[in-house]
Amino acid sequence: MRYDILIGILIFYPMIGALISYLVGLKWKSARNLVANFITISEFALTAFVVLSGYGMVSRFVGSLTSDASVSVSPVVMGTFMNFELVLPEICGMGLHFTLDGFRCIYALVVAFMWMMVTLLCPEYFAKHHNRNRFYAFLLLTQGATMGVFLSTDFFTTFVFFEIMSLTSYVWVAQEEKPEALKAAETYLGISVIGGMVMLMGIFMLYNSLGTVAFAELTNGIMFGFGSLTELPGQVIAAGICILFGFAVKAGAFPVHIWLPKAHPVAPAPASALLSGVLTKTGIFGIIVVTVQIFQYTEWFGYMLLAIAVVTMLMGALLALFSVDLKRVLACSSLSQIGFILTGVAVLAVSHGENTLAARGSLIYMVNHSILKLVLFMAAGVVYMNTHKLNLNEIRGFGRKKPLLNVAFLLGVLGISGIPFFNGYVGKTLIHEGMLEVSSIPAFVEMLYLLAGGCTLAYMLKLYICIFIEKNNDEEKQANYDAKKKYMNFGSGFALLGSAVVIPAIGMIPNTTADFIMDLGQNIFNVGLLGHGVHYFAFHNMKGSLISIAIGVILYYALVRVCLMNKNAEGKEEYADLWPKWLDLENLVYRPIFIRFIPFICGVVCRVLDSLVDFFVVGLRKTVYRDSALPHELPEGNPVTHVAAVIVEKIVWLLNKTFFRKKPIRKSFEHIFAVRWEELAENNQIIGRSLSYGLILFCMGLVLTIAYLMWVILK
Repeated sequence: MRYDILIGILIFYPMIGALISYLVGLKWKSARNLVANFITISEFALTAFVVLSGYGMVSRFVGSLTSDASVSVSPVVMGTFMNFELVLPEICGMGLHFTLDGFRCIYALVVAFMWMMVTLLCPEYFAKHHNRNRFYAFLLLTQGATMGVFLSTDFFTTFVFFEIMSLTSYVWVAQEEKPEALKAAETYLGISVIGGMVMLMGIFMLYNSLGTVAFAELTNGIMFGFGSLTELPGQVIAAGICILFGFAVKAGAFPVHIWLPKAHPVAPAPASALLSGVLTKTGIFGIIVVTVQIFQYTEWFGYMLLAIAVVTMLMGALLALFSVDLKRVLACSSLSQIGFILTGVAVLAVSHGENTLAARGSLIYMVNHSILKLVLFMAAGVVYMNTHKLNLNEIRGFGRKKPLLNVAFLLGVLGISGIPFFNGYVGKTLIHEGMLEVSSIPAFVEMLYLLAGGCTLAYMLKLYICIFIEKNNDEEKQANYDAKKKYMNFGSGFALLGSAVVIPAIGMIPNTTADFIMDLGQNIFNVGLLGHGVHYFAFHNMKGSLISIAIGVILYYALVRVCLMNKNAEGKEEYADLWPKWLDLENLVYRPIFIRFIPFICGVVCRVLDSLVDFFVVGLRKTVYRDSALPHELPEGNPVTHVAAVIVEKIVWLLNKTFFRKKPIRKSFEHIFAVRWEELAENNQIIGRSLSYGLILFCMGLVLTIAYLMWVILK
């Protein structure tokens, strides 16, 4: 079987499907929905088939059915995957290179699964929205681009699909076309373009230094080119930092996180689920490659990444605690959870790539966070499409009598809070244990890690209690919420609950499910398999999680219930938006720098340089190149017309004195000749630029060529 062709189908099939769904949607809206659903479902089925084939399961299944010894079985053992590759040569000079190994098969499945579930939610969510056809088209285009990023094997291929993904997902953010949506989309696109250009510069520098940008060749290229992996040359360091910057933008890491808390609240919930669950992981994927293949043995890089991770983790948690917008809380939560994942990557770098626990924890938490944000944002979408509100005081009490929505959201809360027996606990615990293995990491980093985990539980309790336990201050609104009526259809319910069941499936039997995922996908970290089993529910492993749980409960009752709530005019408690409006990094720092400060400085520099050039030119003209007197300028015409006019006027003067004394000629031949010259020049220019003139010249040249050939032949 041509698995290389199947890889190409995984990438380009959704893109072709985008065009098909758009054309169908121009006339048949319902059919468009079915086409989009078919494309994402068949994409997931094909991905599952390719992955199972690579793992040898299809061959084993066929062999068991046929009992035929001639059926070949892939020689695959636990933790390995039969790699498939696809090369599209000569594209943009360097070609496009893809592969499907252990890690990539995991994220190919995650991407396909999430797009399938989101597309099932879309028909009901967008039932009363405009520009649905456009959204579906860019939804599928982005799926193909995202597949291209995860399956790429070199930075150039990654960059090409990374930029396609950024441009197509921009439409998601701007979908509603409201002022706040357009502004958030402007920020998203602007910082994505800047990140992409910086990344491209880093790729050029890296290629110039090593002669390759293929992931698998970078470490050997550095070793053979410079003889050391610990003391990198300045150009390689600069290239790596530039590439890191580009990926950090998409991951939403501090200080280039500014798009994330603004894009999610204004984007449709299905788009937010994918932005948070998958697109941020493309950035983390790139950061992992940069860390493992370039900076794995550079300790200072690990500590720099650790500082970025900790700030990202705490900043996101703080913003989520203070927010009173449902989707903004989830968006800031994504920012914080990205910090958790980057902490594991940083611990791996600090330990010179030998911390298997941190690597496995980062991997499984990437997968778990994708599933968790899929569930939570789809649940938020169900709330929004019924209430058309996101403010916690408006949606308060909406889910009190909605058990299916309650269960799905509760599973998301328990998973992302790191509660034992749910999927988020596995990754957070492994990263924590990996951190404890590195004695050089300061103790306060562990404390901040556990504090951020406690903040996660606090703001998720805030959401859950607000929506599913408390009553709305408006009794009429609460009665409307409690009324028995259909709040989501079968497709939406299947997408939500079908995604939510994955959370306990990974968390309750981690030695079976989570370990399988980590064994299969940890190849991206270049670490060996764990030599021993992990007793996930032993007390010494659960201790960190229990500390975070205690911190979270304390924060909820001491901070959220006491400090972040106030009483309205009727004396009823409501959630208060106490975050200072002016404390916005984009408006406070980035926009003034890029819109005012940098243009002002550049303008001043340009004026100084312009004045400096004028100063030297004037100086040279006054000294070395002294100015000569200007020659007499003709009032009109040119020297030719002037000489002709002088000659004719002399002749006319002589004629006036002899033959035309009674009727002398009174004309200014200077003016007449000047006008005639201008007309002649203009006509010649018009003729010279005309197609007819060109054809005449071509025909003349052709006639002369034929005549010359005949003369040669006859001669």
